Order: sequence, then structure tokens, then C-alpha cells
Amino acid sequence: MTWMLFLNESRLSAPASARETPALVFTVEEGEPTLSVIQRLEQAGLIRDAEAFRVLLIYLGLDKGIQAGQYELSPAMDGIQMAYALQKGGRLEVTVTILPGWRAEEIARVLRLSGVLDNEAQFLEIVRNPPALPGLETLEYPHALEGFLMPGTYTFRRDAPVRQIIAQMVERFVQALTPEIREGFAQQGLTLYQGIILASIVEREGVVKEEYPIIASVFINRLKAGMKLDSDPTVQYALGYDIHMQTWWKNPLSADDLKVDSPYNTYIYSGLPPTPICNPGLEAIQAVAHPAQTPYYYFRARCDRSGRHIFAETYDEHLSNACK
Repeated sequence: MTWMLFLNESRLSAPASARETPALVFTVEEGEPTLSVIQRLEQAGLIRDAEAFRVLLIYLGLDKGIQAGQYELSPAMDGIQMAYALQKGGRLEVTVTILPGWRAEEIARVLRLSGVLDNEAQFLEIVRNPPALPGLETLEYPHALEGFLMPGTYTFRRDAPVRQIIAQMVERFVQALTPEIREGFAQQGLTLYQGIILASIVEREGVVKEEYPIIASVFINRLKAGMKLDSDPTVQYALGYDIHMQTWWKNPLSADDLKVDSPYNTYIYSGLPPTPICNPGLEAIQAVAHPAQTPYYYFRARCDRSGRHIFAETYDEHLSNACK
């Protein structure tokens, strides 16, 4: 084996290409035989000689250590660099699912835990003080980007700039915001921003998506009647992170919680809160744009823990719907 290394030393020590060549994304599949990986490296122009590289791997004791994953490899790497690079494994891209109803802080945490972000602070700083991003000029957002980070499943590169990650979420939001949705908001007497604020409340109030249009109708009816919204999630947003329950959404709320003096407390202040309280999904947004036509002004959770609600037209009826 030593003589084979000597004969192929020039092929191993020199890269496959002496020119500056862009790195290629090379994927090693789970359980793929080493010989298959080597042959594909040669076919991709990443190594000069498959047999010489195989011998090198054996000599270095690395032939059984190639890990499944994605790699950025360059023809400018020599054989030894290539051999050790293939031992690291991992993926260059990460798939992350952002759930409807999450605050920006919850999104930042999941991105960090998935390996997309090194820390959460930079993400939150951009969300709270956004730069010019594609599509933002079509939105009405007087404050931050809370409410405009579209939930869904994303694939991000681990080394993606934070601004690019946020821009991708905002771009998906803009694409989802059809002319029909904008027109629907207008028909309810809501601006775009007001529509998203209300959608964020519907998202946090609802559990069963079929009820979203009914829940939206309750809040729209209350707004038109000049009634306070009396929405628990707006108080939860005002309270922020509860260290004892370790959640951003304290539940249940105490009587003192409902008295917290905050513009987000819709038990105290009329109208909508100043900003969205979460990032709503498309179903909640559509529910506000196209609410059910109902006579309801009240709702409360059913007693069977199904996540569904009982709706009422009058306060007396609402009281009678309480769990006995």
C-alpha cells in the first residue's frame, strides 16, 4: 500500500483543480458505501483519482469514517483535506417549522435550537427595528415585524445571514397576502395592519380552525358595537414571559393579571392593541378577511376540553354557558 501512495503522491497532494473554483454541495447518503462516495467524488471532479483516494483513506484510517450529510467541497482541496472533511457529517441546510401563533421570541428560540441562529438577540433586533426588506413597501407596519413572519416550514442554510432568514419569512407573508384578503379587510372596515392585529388575536384564541371565522365575527361585531374585546391572549402578550410557568402565554390568568395597565390589555382599553400579539397563520388571516356572519358577541371554551367554544348573543346567555 505504501508504494501505491508513493506512486500516486502527486495526484493526492495536488488538488483536482489548480484554479479558484466555487465550492460544490456534495451529499453523502445514509448507508452509502465508501466506494460509491469515492466514485461520485471523481465524477463530480472533486478528486483526480478514485483509486488513489481510496488507498489514501485506508492509509489514514478514515475509510470507515465517512459520515452521511451535506458538505461544501471544492476541487481546490487536496486529497488529505477532502478525506478529513468527509468525517464531519452534518447538514448545510436545516428544515424548521414555525407554528402559527408564535411570538418573535419563540421563533428565535426554535431557530437557535435548530442550529440556524447562533444567538437570538440579532434576530429580535432586526424584527423590532427592521431595515428595508423586499416587499415591506407593500405593507403597513408602523412598528416592528411581529405579525409579518409567516408561519410554515422553511429550509435555511446554517450560515444564512439573519437578515436573509427574516426576509424569507416576510416574502412568504407578502406572497400569501392576496388582493382578496386585502379587499376582505377593507370590507370589514380594517386597514391591512389592523387586519393582521385582529388575525393574531384570532390565532391565539382559536384551537379548532373551523371556528376561526366565527371567532373573528365575534371580535368584529364587538368592534363595530364599540365594545372592548376582552381577549385573554392580549393580556398574556402584555405580561410577557412567565418564569414560573416557563411560557410566553401564561394560563390561567389571575384577576390581578386582567388588571395589568398596558395598551395591550383589551379588558381595560377599547379597540385593537397597538401591534399584532403573534404571527398568525393564513387560516386566521383569511378568517378576519372573510368572517362568518353571526349575531354573536361572546364565546367561551367548552367544558369538554375539546378546544372548541360555545358562542352567545347576550351576556346572560354567555354566563349561562359557564362550566357548572
